[in-house]
Amino acid sequence: MRGQARDQADAILPADDPGTHRRKTRAAALSIASNAVLIAFKLVVGLLSGSIAIISEALHSGSDLAAALIAFWSVRQAARPPDERHHYGHEKVENLSGVIEALLIIAAAGVIIYEGVMKIIDGPAIDRIWLGVGVMVVSGIVNLFVSRRVLYPVARRTESAALEADAAHLMTDVYTSFGVAGGLLLVRVTGWEYFDPLIAIAVATLIIHTGYRLVTESTRVLLDETLPADELELIRACVREHRGDLITDYHKLRARRAGSRRHVDLHVVVDPSLTVAEAHDIAEHIEEDIRTCLRNTDVLVHIEPQAPHRSEGD
Repeated sequence: MRGQARDQADAILPADDPGTHRRKTRAAALSIASNAVLIAFKLVVGLLSGSIAIISEALHSGSDLAAALIAFWSVRQAARPPDERHHYGHEKVENLSGVIEALLIIAAAGVIIYEGVMKIIDGPAIDRIWLGVGVMVVSGIVNLFVSRRVLYPVARRTESAALEADAAHLMTDVYTSFGVAGGLLLVRVTGWEYFDPLIAIAVATLIIHTGYRLVTESTRVLLDETLPADELELIRACVREHRGDLITDYHKLRARRAGSRRHVDLHVVVDPSLTVAEAHDIAEHIEEDIRTCLRNTDVLVHIEPQAPHRSEGD
């Protein structure tokens, strides 16, 4: 368990390292550039072909661009150190940006559904199908590369909620781009042009699902939900190793997350005959041990003299 914990910690970049912030900023900037190019590409082809699905995809890419801009801003804000008004830092800005990105996704989906329904009512008219298929395939490949090879790896190594949301946003665009391309191919094969708006509405349904997932994930952190069970167990394992050696027990373990940083506090029970300096050294040792097990963690250990108490029940 401890070996796995250290391996995991080694894979995560330190949140306070300027190099980590530069990685996050570069990834967000690349996402902005790729989305801006794809929006222009899709709008031109969508207007030329008359495909509501392609125009809807351009709108979706517009929400992707907005999300990338928000991610770029949020990772820069989250890197700011604590100040007099924000004693715990600014990391939750990334989680707030995740909520905003999710709401943008859902709003874009609403527009797509409206346009798709109107196209069904008025009757679709599609031209230059192969051009439309080409732009959707290119869009899907570009977003797949940016999401899987740029954003996700950086998000995992920096534990960036904003970049993870941006990567998920782009992956939705990958699925929908290939879906629209498939719909246009069905129009080409069958001649039934209603496949185009129907695919657009199906795309919007997938977008809403992604938006809902991002909202729930980000709001959990904003509401100070506890850390995942596996991370809590890593913390408990670190503390348990000192039972009978430095401490007699521990209790009142609390843990939460803000952006890429975790905040942990707990009470440890020690021999009452220890001096204040000795008890302080024990607290610092346990704090450092937890930070080694779980990188990017702020730890506060409260010392209590041995007395009856309620333990964690391990």
